[in-house]
Amino acid sequence: MEQKLKIAVFIDFDNIEIGVKSTLHREFDVAAVLDALKERGEIVTKFAYANWGRQESATRALSEHAVQMVQRDPSPRGDKNGADINLALDALEMAFTHDHINAFAIVSGDSDFIALVNKLKQYDKRIFVVGGRAFTSTILQKNCHEFVAYESIIDDRPRSSGHHRQQPQQQQQQPPAAPPPQEKTEQPAVEGQPPVEVQPVVEGQPPVEISPTLPQEKRAYADRQPYQERQHQDRQPHQQRQSHKRVALDLTLAMPLVERALGVLERREVRPQLGLLKSTMLQLDSTFNEKAYGAGSFTDFVEKLQKADFVEVSGGEGRYMIRMKGGPAGAPEKQPGAKPEEAIPLLRDVLETHRLDVDNGATEDELSEWVRQEQPNLDWRKFGFQEFSELLNYAQDKGLVRIQADEEKGLTVYLGAEFHPPAPPPEPEPAPEAAQEEQEEEDEPQPLVPGQPTATGEVPPPLPEPKPARRPRVSRKPAANVGVTPKKRITRPRKKPPTS
Repeated sequence: MEQKLKIAVFIDFDNIEIGVKSTLHREFDVAAVLDALKERGEIVTKFAYANWGRQESATRALSEHAVQMVQRDPSPRGDKNGADINLALDALEMAFTHDHINAFAIVSGDSDFIALVNKLKQYDKRIFVVGGRAFTSTILQKNCHEFVAYESIIDDRPRSSGHHRQQPQQQQQQPPAAPPPQEKTEQPAVEGQPPVEVQPVVEGQPPVEISPTLPQEKRAYADRQPYQERQHQDRQPHQQRQSHKRVALDLTLAMPLVERALGVLERREVRPQLGLLKSTMLQLDSTFNEKAYGAGSFTDFVEKLQKADFVEVSGGEGRYMIRMKGGPAGAPEKQPGAKPEEAIPLLRDVLETHRLDVDNGATEDELSEWVRQEQPNLDWRKFGFQEFSELLNYAQDKGLVRIQADEEKGLTVYLGAEFHPPAPPPEPEPAPEAAQEEQEEEDEPQPLVPGQPTATGEVPPPLPEPKPARRPRVSRKPAANVGVTPKKRITRPRKKPPTS
């Protein structure tokens, strides 16, 4: 029997919010994330990390879903990784102190969490990573147990980021075709209090009051839907390319993974049932998601494979057995899709052509237009990417580009480390004694060996023949007795010769 998962959710709010806004041009929907995680297990605790003084509009939605908001106070010097450190410490502490929690969900796209993911896996915890394919590091996607793409969990949800009970309010606040002037009224003024503005009354719904004394931000939150509509109109040029539904990937891109998973089950001598096939595919590739191929569930995905004559399905609903199928006679051979790394050389050629423009920063739309003009064969969907931004995210992990996310401008692309390699580190200065010894070695002349070339390539002349050694001169004087006092010489007077 499979162990029931009890999940602890940790949300890096600043990272996920700016990633969703810059790539999908939407507000982050915490309800969609929690609903997707509830399908995988029981959520027992939820934490979110941010500087909530700048995220006042999001605190209400998190409070409604009982998410504990951890305040992160930035230091004067700035702490880019402050939330990452707090999140990692709290997650590790929970892994040590709460043995019943056997799964962790990290809602972020930051590659700095790879160390945390690996450490939690060492303690036998199942790891889910929730983030967008366009801004979550591909290294983080492939090193967790299952990557839950944010794009896939919001495809079937309404485009408004409001909650379900705000939807009737949206209908309430839509003005009628010809609103009479007397619909907007004011309640009678109470002594000591300002008049209260009342919204038009809609049949079957209570009136909504907006006090003029509320601050501007709270008034906008009370009238949230029109405020979001104004934001949507302001960002309309950036949202035009995102208004269409995401195009489903070709099934041929999934066949190498399906065939590999079926081969693993066959070697294990296990019957390839539906649920076991999906768990094996996730074990081999944590980024697999059947919704990327236009299927609402894994059962729909297998049925699509069956209709395309890729697999053969037997058994009833819920007890499907899958095996590979060669295809009918005369059918065209289905070639597998190109690998993602094969798109990198084509993108590199475009970056080389527009090197100066990209070095100063080019938008995602500008770069995608250059790709269409100069590399018509670079269709990112054939390489397994649903959007061009996903290809850029993959290229960033390869060091080809560097992406900077902005809520208003979207993605800005710069040249990566491949075009600007880091400078070599300076050589360490030698110690004074070592430098002196090195200098002495350099000053010592090279010994000359007759008949052998020197370091400069010159052959030294032969040395002159040595002259015969001269015999040492031997002194005939007796050696003085060293240390002996010489005797006093006695002189005798010479006799004078006789005179005549």
